[in-house]
Amino acid sequence: MTFGIIMIGVFYSFIYLFAYKLVPSNKLRREKWISFVGGLAASYVFIYVLPYLHDHQHAIKEEYGRLATQTELYFVCLVGLLVFYGVQKYSEGNFSKVQSASSTSNFWVQVSFFALYNILVSYTLVSTEVSGVQAMFYASALGLHFLVVAHDIWRYYPTQYVAVGRYIMASGVMIGWIMGIWLSISYLLEAIIFAFISGAMILNVLSNELPKHREAHYPTFAFGVILYTSSAMFFKFFFEW
Repeated sequence: MTFGIIMIGVFYSFIYLFAYKLVPSNKLRREKWISFVGGLAASYVFIYVLPYLHDHQHAIKEEYGRLATQTELYFVCLVGLLVFYGVQKYSEGNFSKVQSASSTSNFWVQVSFFALYNILVSYTLVSTEVSGVQAMFYASALGLHFLVVAHDIWRYYPTQYVAVGRYIMASGVMIGWIMGIWLSISYLLEAIIFAFISGAMILNVLSNELPKHREAHYPTFAFGVILYTSSAMFFKFFFEW
């Protein structure tokens, strides 16, 4: 276990515990902040998630030959997107019906799902062969992704999130972190887990982290995309990440 892996676990837990204090309260500053994080998240999906998903699919095709096609993991990715979208619509539908953030069922559905999501994401990151500066670089983008997730839940359910939700979400991170250190599973199962959470992540980024038209600050969004993409391409080219 490296120092970097320890810091990733602490970093993610800190985000969930204090996300409601980290996002600026001023409207303009919040718009710029969310737009910047949305730009990083969009870049992360196209620069890391999709290429890594392709590598997993290619490795499975090489391993299983004619028993595998070129679409299995993309199908699992689609399932992850479908499941996440279903949970999202269920929660939004119930919330709009009761018109009150005091509805605990919606809160528990979202917190339970995202706790599981955190377990799988943390496990996938920690259990991969990525380490050192490379791990910290990709972990930073995931951390900001977690920040938006936590802020959205807190925005709709502030009392419940501060009282109990943030601890459950942080616990999910730590459980996945511990699993990634001590649990060893087959490459195929790891690839399936990565594909499933990739679908959920892609939908979450496109539906929640890309700022709505009226709430967007395009220059800041574009700066986030350019900054993270150029940094990632630089490291990939010169350090063969």
